[in-house]
Amino acid sequence: MEIFESIILGAVQGLTEFLPVSSSGHLQLAKELLGVELEEDLAFDVTLHAATVLSTIVILWSEVAWLLRGIFCRGMNDEKRYFLKLVISMLPIGVVGLLLKDDINALLTSHYIMVVVGAMLLLTSMLLTFAYYARPRQKSSISYRDSFIIGLSQAVASMPGLSRSGTTIATGLILGNEKSAVATFSFLMVLAPIMGETLLEVMDGGLALAGVSTAALVAGFISAFVVGCLACRFMIDIVKRGKLIWFAIYCAIVGVLAIGSYII
Repeated sequence: MEIFESIILGAVQGLTEFLPVSSSGHLQLAKELLGVELEEDLAFDVTLHAATVLSTIVILWSEVAWLLRGIFCRGMNDEKRYFLKLVISMLPIGVVGLLLKDDINALLTSHYIMVVVGAMLLLTSMLLTFAYYARPRQKSSISYRDSFIIGLSQAVASMPGLSRSGTTIATGLILGNEKSAVATFSFLMVLAPIMGETLLEVMDGGLALAGVSTAALVAGFISAFVVGCLACRFMIDIVKRGKLIWFAIYCAIVGVLAIGSYII
């Protein structure tokens, strides 16, 4: 992989991680267009995800600092309750990561990956459309039950092409949670799973990728981080304004094109 290819893929990851259009799906589309083939797709993708985790921490630092201060205080407080909800939301993706990691990696390198990505993008489009037109009552605080359900949706979004942010935000909105609260919760709940996955890859030596130089890996990481910082702030504002329908239309178009590229 060339450095400029890694920079492009990093930018794609940074942009689409926070936009509800599926970062994993767009990474596969970008790799197809660039003609990039890796023996360990999942390990490279995890590296770029780690960069967007760092950008999330930077943009949402006030919320992260609020949590950290409250966690180390005595007694139960709002910060610990919120942290517990985040932990609950992470349980389903933890189970999926332990049981299905190899299957997901195999799926990423399958010859029919474009069909899977296209179908999941269409499903993302339907979820965003339903969330846009649904008008449940707005709850200012995410409940423990809703935290687990949103966590289940994140686990399902392990499928390439099914947007993690789009799925979790749409689920939270359908459950009747306030827009800004859902957006912030969605971005915070992914921090621990991605950091854990990155740590496991490092321990396994999985980040020493065949066909990817250290310079290319660093370039991709920096690209994903910088673009991720911009996209995170932009996406929070978009959710607050309720303009998800345009992303639904985009996902539908790209989904059809992805499936069509395989058939043709």
